[in-house]
Amino acid sequence: MNPNLKQIEHWNGPAGKLWASHCGRNEYRLEHVQRALMEFAAPEPGMDVLDIGCGCGLTTLALAEAVSPGSVTGLDVSAPMLEAARAAALEAGLEVQFVETDASIHPFRPEFDLVFSRFGVMFFADPVAAFANIRSALKPGGRLAFACWRAQADNPWTDAPYQAALDLLPPQEKQDPHAPGQFSFADGGHMKNVLTRAGFAQIRIESCDVPVNMGRNADEAAEEAMNRGALDRATADLDEPTRAKILARVREVMARYATPEGVSPPGSIWLVSARN
Repeated sequence: MNPNLKQIEHWNGPAGKLWASHCGRNEYRLEHVQRALMEFAAPEPGMDVLDIGCGCGLTTLALAEAVSPGSVTGLDVSAPMLEAARAAALEAGLEVQFVETDASIHPFRPEFDLVFSRFGVMFFADPVAAFANIRSALKPGGRLAFACWRAQADNPWTDAPYQAALDLLPPQEKQDPHAPGQFSFADGGHMKNVLTRAGFAQIRIESCDVPVNMGRNADEAAEEAMNRGALDRATADLDEPTRAKILARVREVMARYATPEGVSPPGSIWLVSARN
């Protein structure tokens, strides 16, 4: 049995459909992350690039523009998001390939100069085996470049709403910090160990602080906070009156981060690169 089956089911169920319907909102939220990661990854014209966890494909399309006349392949386990990705590529008139598969077990050939991922590599049940398989997609000397979240406490965009709602939430089970999930690579030392054991060399890990665009106003930002990150999981089974109380608190928190351009709490990520 595929060890990532739970994740595959998750991203092909309601969560995947929700993300597919909110493609534009997600890109707006991660605008500053995308800019930082593209600069860090430094895709160049003529490169062949693999985009892991491409979701709705907008990262893939940005890479296609950067590496033209090279090639880009977007890979994801989510059929709903890949449907949105193919529609976006058709509308943009860009030649890219999208593949529905699991990067941890896909039979890659060593054909890519760059493997790129924006938040697509934190969900593997066996990350060492997964990254070893991903390394097989790289040409000799090829590069891996990805972004992942640092610790929840370093990310007020998700932690501040969570802390504000904590007394209204059911008891939260203590999580294995390295279990598959949004913050599984928050520990840079653990991440470096995973990549080393997977056979990567010249590992480089940099912290990067970026604003996270949660919405045009506090109402939008509160809705986004309820549907993303820590609160999404913690409030899933709560009754509507309790959720309404939490939403009101979250709106107050988000209002503190309002700017003339929108509500943008701080975020913090790792930018990671390694060589085959």
